Amino acid sequence: MTNGLRLVLFGPPGAGKGTQTRLVSDDLDVQPISTGDLFRSNLEKQTPLGIKASEYMTQGILVPDEVTIDIVLDRVMSIHSDDGFILDGFPRNTAQANALDEALGRRSRPLDLVISIDVPEEEVVSRLSGRVVCRSCQTPYTLAGNGQESERRCDRCGGELYQRDDDNPDAVRKRLEVYQSETLPLLDYYRERGVLVEISGVDTVENVNNQIMALIQRVSKPQDKE
Repeated sequence: MTNGLRLVLFGPPGAGKGTQTRLVSDDLDVQPISTGDLFRSNLEKQTPLGIKASEYMTQGILVPDEVTIDIVLDRVMSIHSDDGFILDGFPRNTAQANALDEALGRRSRPLDLVISIDVPEEEVVSRLSGRVVCRSCQTPYTLAGNGQESERRCDRCGGELYQRDDDNPDAVRKRLEVYQSETLPLLDYYRERGVLVEISGVDTVENVNNQIMALIQRVSKPQDKE
């Protein structure tokens, strides 16, 4: 399979995009690009873009499109034109999608595939209400409900696990409203371009991953199959 795949994973909060991004990137040796990770990295390094983003994040305000676009495209365009990547959390709206298309167009390498992971609202609320994440590496875990979560550490790095404020039910529903109003319209945007495929995310992590890998195999270029 090609390691030059250019993929976007869509889905509501709690759809499992981060988990699937890690699995696919490890399997295909392509670069995972997460908006959240890029924000954190730029903040830690105190880059000009990170400092600008922090001015909004510290006030609890969404980072404006122009800053988000600059941060993500700076990373995308740093990848060799023949190498692949998986975008998680970007684009979130039409302005970001247009900026991505324009940037990739300069290299004559458009997106190969956009996969939307569909999960019903009540399932999302249930998942996120029972989710904790690692403070260090942001790996998500599901609460077992046995009262032992406070003693558990991250399996990947040993970091502390905690529940984010925006994973309570009211906050989750608000995040879903934003997703439905801003991001869902992008499905039509990519459907018109012939690169969108929708799959169900109500399944095991393994089965969802199998669906994604099967779709990737279908768009594999002829030279990758020789």
